[in-house]
Amino acid sequence: MAINLQKGQRETIGAQKFIIGLGWDTNSSSTGTSFDLDASVFILGEDKKILSDQHFVFYNNLSSPNGSVTHTGDNLTGEGDGDDEQVIVDLSKIEGEATEITIVVTIHDATTKGQNFGQVRNSFIRVLDASSNEEMLKFELDEDFSVETAVEFGRIYKRNGEWKFEAVGMGMKGGLQDYLNKFN
Repeated sequence: MAINLQKGQRETIGAQKFIIGLGWDTNSSSTGTSFDLDASVFILGEDKKILSDQHFVFYNNLSSPNGSVTHTGDNLTGEGDGDDEQVIVDLSKIEGEATEITIVVTIHDATTKGQNFGQVRNSFIRVLDASSNEEMLKFELDEDFSVETAVEFGRIYKRNGEWKFEAVGMGMKGGLQDYLNKFN
C-alpha cells in the first residue's frame, strides 16, 4: 500500500533499488505551443554540491558514472496516463560521498514559449520498488506555480545510514539554470 505524502513529509525508502516515476498534464491551449517537460537528477555530496558534471543525470546524460542513477529517456509530449519520465536508482551502487539525490522537473524553452508550471496540472512523483513494481510512496503537487519554470519535486537523502524521501514541491522561475547555479 502506497503512502501518499504531503509537502515536507519524509518517509524511509525500504528498497535498495527503486524507480522514480514523474507525471504531469499540460494545458497547451494556454500558449498555443506544446510543452516539453524534462526530469533532471542531481547527485549531491555533504556540501549540497553536485559530485561532478557526470552526476547531473538528464536527457543528454542518461546515467551517472557507476550506473547508480539511470534516466530512462526524454518524453517530449507528456501525453498519456501514468509516468511521463522515469529514473531508476540503485543505492547499492551509489558513491559513498553521495548524501542526496534531488529530482527536478523543468520546462524546456519555457521563457521563449511563455510557459510556466501554472499551466501544468496533475503533477506527481512516486517511488516504486524495482523488484515488485509496487508503489511505495507518492506525492501529488497541488500547488499553483504561476511564474516558476522549474520545480524540485522531491529529494532522497541519507540520514544516519538510512535513505529517506522528502516531498519538496518548491519552484524557481529561472528554469534549469537556477538549479545548476544552486548545486555547482
